Order: sequence, then C-alpha cells, then structure tokens
Amino acid sequence: MSKRIVKIVLTGGPAAGKTTLTSQILKEFKQEDGWRVITIPETATELISGFGIKPFGNCMSMLAFQDFVIADQIHKEKLALDAAQVVPEDNILIIYDRALMDDKAYISDEEFIETIAKFDGRTEERVLANYDMVLHLVTCAKGAEFAYNLGNEARTESLEYAREMDDRTLRAWSKHPNLKIIDNSVDFGEKIKRALQEIYRAVGEPEPMAKKHKYLIAMPDMEKIAATYNALTLDMMQTYLREIKPGVERRIRQQRNGEEYLYFYTEKHLMPDGAKWDTERPISQKDYIQYLMEGDPELHAVHKTKYRFTYQSQRFEIDVYPFCSDKAIMFRYAGSDEAELPPEITVLRDVTGDLDYKNKQLARSQKL
Repeated sequence: MSKRIVKIVLTGGPAAGKTTLTSQILKEFKQEDGWRVITIPETATELISGFGIKPFGNCMSMLAFQDFVIADQIHKEKLALDAAQVVPEDNILIIYDRALMDDKAYISDEEFIETIAKFDGRTEERVLANYDMVLHLVTCAKGAEFAYNLGNEARTESLEYAREMDDRTLRAWSKHPNLKIIDNSVDFGEKIKRALQEIYRAVGEPEPMAKKHKYLIAMPDMEKIAATYNALTLDMMQTYLREIKPGVERRIRQQRNGEEYLYFYTEKHLMPDGAKWDTERPISQKDYIQYLMEGDPELHAVHKTKYRFTYQSQRFEIDVYPFCSDKAIMFRYAGSDEAELPPEITVLRDVTGDLDYKNKQLARSQKL
C-alpha cells in the first residue's frame, strides 16, 4: 500500500489560533486510527529564540534574515517528507506552522522572488504546488479584539500591526488554489471546528458530526462493544491546576497515542458576558511533569478510557472511569435526534449540558 501524504499549511496573523488548532489536530488524527501527524514549528521563531538570529536590534536586515528562514524551512520540509517515508503509518498529515510563502509578507515581491531563486531556482509556482491546502486563520485583532492577548500576555505586537500582517500574509498566499479563510464570524471554539472540517475534507474523510449529545448510560460490556464495533481505545489523564488569575481555569492532559504519549496545556477563559474561550498548546513531557506540581489539591486527576466507534454512520464515544463500575458517559455525534443507538446501550438519562457531568465536577466528586 502506497503512503498517503497530505500537506497543510496553517497561517494567518498573530493570535489567530494556529497553536490551539495544532493541538486539536494531534487529538483528532491518532496513531490508533492509522495516522501519523508530523508538525513543523514556525521557523522564524525558532531562529530568533534558539539561535539569537534577529532581523532587528542591529543584528541583520529583514532581507538577510529571510535567507536563514527560507534555508531552514526548506531543510525541515525535506526532513518531514523523508520521515513520512520511514514511519510505519500509511496515512501521513504534515502540518506546517507557516511555510515558505509567509516570508513574502516581510519583504518586497521582487526580493522574495530573488531570494527563493537562490535555492535550486525555486519559483513561487513551484513553492505553492508543494502544499495541498492552506488554512488562513484570521487574527483575533480582526473581529475578536477582546481575545487578542488571551493565553499569551507576552504578546508585543499591536492590534494595528497584527491586522497589517494578517493582510500581508493573506496576500502572500492568495494564489494558492486551495486557500481556505477561517474568520472570526463565530466564537473561537467554532472557528477551530470549521478549520478541522476543512482538514477532514482535505484528507478525504467524513467530518465529525457537529451535533453532540451526552448520556449517562448503564455500563455495557465494553469487551463486547470493542469486538462488535472495532472500537478504538484512548487512555487520558486530565489534571486541574491551581488558579493563578481570576477567570482563568488551567488544566493539563496526558493522552496515549498508540505507543506514544501526547501532552497538552489548556486555559479556559471565562468572559464577563458568560462566554468561554479556550486556548491550548502541546507541551513536552518535562513541562507536563513540572505542571503537575501546580495541581489543585482540592481536585482529583480525572483518568478515563475512551472507546470510540461508529454505528450506522454515527460516531460514538464511551468514557469509562475507574471510580465507577456500573455507569459510564456516552457521546453521540449525529445530525438527527432520531438516530438509532447501538442495541447494547441502555440510556439512563440525557445529561447534555448538565454541569454535574462536566470533567471539573467529576474531578471534585469522583462519581457518576
């Protein structure tokens, strides 16, 4: 079987949601499902923070800096393609946090053409053809200004600069035939969902059903469920951290992905009008262990095993908790309220939106 490699660029101005979207991609496209996600971090940031190479502060000009950025980006993109050929999975998703055309936003069109030509005579057409889809996430500075600094108090770019760079970046990618623009006409959670829908379309797989129902169910025979529906299992541990800023809920999560573990840091911002705004980023195992020291002593870690399967074109997830042997939580993703449930499932009641069955309350009560 030949490998399927899908290459997707995440771009946009500052504070657009690229990091949170990357976290969601890592959670959605799992090794258990036969996927390998290869992520390429933003090159300019790595050069500035790791090598001290800066296009300011009397270090070098922006044009000279782009020589470094483009050379490093080309090298990393080649490594990603080489890695795609040697990993055991047949379905490969390469995610670029910005890519070569982003550099055009920082120099003139003529300078960009001359710079990329230094590398094997590259042209804009050749560069654009290297990516299957480009997702332009519009900066929060356009239409969601209140959220511009959420999750990153160190952000120094002004709103005006963020808007300008968003425009320049969009112009740089405007000729790509599969450019998708994800704006701020919906809340942040829906924005991320819309971006994920585009990724599912790009890889040629059905999108997850948008409508989610949550049920308290009698504990089914999970071995039978797994065997009958070829259910995939996912082991997760979520830990809530001490509050350090009013209105911001912090948590970390460990998630087993095949033979590996992924780690995430999430902040839930509770807005004065009642709205919620989540930001999330992948973290290292070392960071995860350090964050564990900040765990909220009043809340237990929430450990669960998630079973995911399909039945009559619906996606189901059953969460099984070690503190409860006779009940479980089931999610159903379907377009119709009349959609049929698997015959092995006995629903005790619909708990969609019930605060008693949110993860944080389960961390407090340890009971269903």
